[in-house]
Amino acid sequence: MNTAQKACLPLTAYYDKSCPLCATEMHALRGLNPAGLRLEDCSAWNFDCRKIACEGVTREELMARFHARSPGRCWLVGKDAFEAVYAPAGLKRAARFWGSPRLRPLLERIHSFIARYRQVLSRLGLHRLVGRLPAR
Repeated sequence: MNTAQKACLPLTAYYDKSCPLCATEMHALRGLNPAGLRLEDCSAWNFDCRKIACEGVTREELMARFHARSPGRCWLVGKDAFEAVYAPAGLKRAARFWGSPRLRPLLERIHSFIARYRQVLSRLGLHRLVGRLPAR
């Protein structure tokens, strides 16, 4: 069973809205009107860290890597979070890509690199490509 199948809806995705790359991707996902997907900006000044602290997750962790949480307080991080978030948005190919066991080591490294350098990559214009998510 893959991550997308294990993740239960509703699913909350925590993202850095201050990052153009992250904000563009989540805006594009929101535009697909995914049922059961809630987006929460963890970079906002009024983000309530108490909701996550009791689960052993810090704001710094949310800002460092993409996170999603299912109702059972199951946390998904990195490629697992992308797989789980893309599935309810109807982006089945993207979800399968992120869920590929064969590509897992490479995708983890790619996600770590992009997460670390997301602001620089945004300044280089990468966020413009992300805004063009494929149709369902």
